Formats: sequence, C-alpha cells, structure tokens
Amino acid sequence: MPGPESIFNAFVTILVTIDPPGLAPLFLALTRGMNREERLQVSVRASLIAFAVLALFALAGAAILSVFGITLPAFRVAGGFLLFFIAFEMVFERRQDRKEKSADVAITRDHIHNLAAFPLAIPLIAGPGAISATVLLSGSFPGFAAQTVLVGILAVGLALTYLVFVLAERIDRFLGQTGRSILTRLLGVILAALAVQFVADGIKALAAS
Repeated sequence: MPGPESIFNAFVTILVTIDPPGLAPLFLALTRGMNREERLQVSVRASLIAFAVLALFALAGAAILSVFGITLPAFRVAGGFLLFFIAFEMVFERRQDRKEKSADVAITRDHIHNLAAFPLAIPLIAGPGAISATVLLSGSFPGFAAQTVLVGILAVGLALTYLVFVLAERIDRFLGQTGRSILTRLLGVILAALAVQFVADGIKALAAS
C-alpha cells in the first residue's frame, strides 16, 4: 500500500492537472443560456464521465494506449485541436448564434448530454494532462489495493470539481448579459492559447521521441 506522502502527492497532482478553479469560468461560458437545473445536470454528468474515463486510465491506461498504438504526445496534440475548435466558437459567438436561431426550442436532453461529454468531461476535465498524470501515477500504485486508492483519489478530485461547478452557477447571476459576453470571449482567447500550448507540447514530445 502507498504511504500517506505518496497519497498526498498523487492527490495534489490530480487536483492541479484537473484545475477545478480554472474550469469554473469555462463551465459558466459553455453552459450559457441554461437554467440552474440544466447546469446541475451538466455538472453531474460531466463529473461522472470524467471520473469514469480517469478511473479507466488509472486501471488500464498504458495497456489501452499501447493496444491502439497511441502515444501520450499524440493524444495531447489531438486534445489541443479539439480545444481550439471550442475556443473559436466561444470567441466568435458561434454557439450563441445557433441558440438564437432556435430561441423557441428548449435545450434538449441530448444537448445537455453532449455538452457534458464534450468538451466538459473530455478534454477539459479529463484532458491530456489529467490522463497523462493518471497513467503515470498508476505506475507508482502497483497492485489492486493501491490502484483502488488511486481511484479513490480521483473520486475526491472529481467531487471537488463538481462542487466548484455548483458554486460557479451562482456567480452567473452577478455577471449579467454583458458580463457573460465579455467573459465568454476572453475565456475563448485563453482557451485558444491553452490549446496551442497543448499542441506545441505534444509536437515537441513527438519530435523528441
């Protein structure tokens, strides 16, 4: 069994790579136009999906990637491109344009499920960094008992992420329409830069291998 220091280090690593505080404003921007109940549905589903993905990679991550011949740097590049597409839509209000064209249509269950899975669960919560960290940590937690501890660490990290999402919903009341529009575009630019960094790091690692 891993010691307290190893468990604490793993928890900090998971929490830093998931970065719940950094995800809060992105959650607000991506769920723009949803009511409290819809946002809660998205936050619950996104947290559960992300936990399932990270738990899977904690238990069999290295084997999964090797079976498909996928390297972590390649996964980072792919995740970066996906994030950049989302950032483009945020900056140019493409998502809002689509909502305005169907203003009389309520947000559907499929829309909530799709948004929770992509881009919130993957690649924002369970992104290349979190998956990479999980796979690397699994090597330090050998054996079923130790891997169970690692899965428990992931559960605590995702529970904290869900809590941040719930609190983030209340902040939206104070932003107003103008504040949300400014925040969406600003975060879109930041997300685009993050996406480029993902791609650059992945290409650098691929070139070095």
